[in-house]
Amino acid sequence: MLTLADGVQLHVSVTGPKDAPVTVVLSHGWCQDRRTWRQQIAALDEMGHKAPRVIAYDTRGHGRSSATHLRSATLAQLGDDMAEVVRRFAPSGPVVLAGHSMGGMAAMEYAHRHPAEFADRVKGLLLVSTTAEGHTHTRYGLPDQLATLLRAGETLGAGLLARSGAWRPHRVMLPALRPALRWLLFGDECAEEAMMLTMRGLGRAPLRSIGGFRESIGAQRRLDTLAGLADMPAAVLVGSRDRLTPPACAESIAAALPGAELTVVPGAGHMLPLERPAEVSAALVTLVRRAARQAKRDRRPTMARSRCRKAA
Repeated sequence: MLTLADGVQLHVSVTGPKDAPVTVVLSHGWCQDRRTWRQQIAALDEMGHKAPRVIAYDTRGHGRSSATHLRSATLAQLGDDMAEVVRRFAPSGPVVLAGHSMGGMAAMEYAHRHPAEFADRVKGLLLVSTTAEGHTHTRYGLPDQLATLLRAGETLGAGLLARSGAWRPHRVMLPALRPALRWLLFGDECAEEAMMLTMRGLGRAPLRSIGGFRESIGAQRRLDTLAGLADMPAAVLVGSRDRLTPPACAESIAAALPGAELTVVPGAGHMLPLERPAEVSAALVTLVRRAARQAKRDRRPTMARSRCRKAA
């Protein structure tokens, strides 16, 4: 557990070799938990002696982390939380950040609120099914007028849920919600394990988290922050049938990030780490290998200077 300044406790899992040349930090999406990344963690472990250190944590108010205060249910706070996770669990060496949905937005907040630290530590960025423009492009796969009405209702409902506290009465309704969740979150294919994991994550999220983060998510604008990351190695993935963060979201991110590679996964929806794990894992492994090679090149001048001093 990591206890933050406001008393919130984050559940953090750390795997992989302590002396790994690269650390990967994984941040999950809204109303989910760190288990979203289970197949990517397995893929990183399969890198053998080149495997990175892997840090996966449950965002405040999600999973096994403690409930958040309503005033702290913001993306800005999540960016600060991510910075603290990096400081405490990866105090040195290159870091590759991976964020799915809200987790990607938290990574952008980390870059915005702690620019010098981010530039010094982060050497790779994986953004999956996320946006830097709030709900600008979100249409839920519906015509514009219907999407506008749905967003208005969703925003009103989120405000009510945010003030409902840290309880979870919706868990008993999840079986009835399954068809709607299947349509909203997945594309052409949906494995039973992926669906069940998604529903369990939602069942763990208290009403305050479900509603509380909505305003901040809808309002975020961070394209300028991304444009300032210069040549940061990055991969941006999105499903062609993503109804929450459609391809337009990923396209604007890739346009702002000069070093980004954009991948639109045909037929896939919003839950790419679970829905198309091979594509997400491959992009993450590529960034880790690139960061490790760069770290090795950066060490060579230091080693050369050390040998020269010894010879003198």
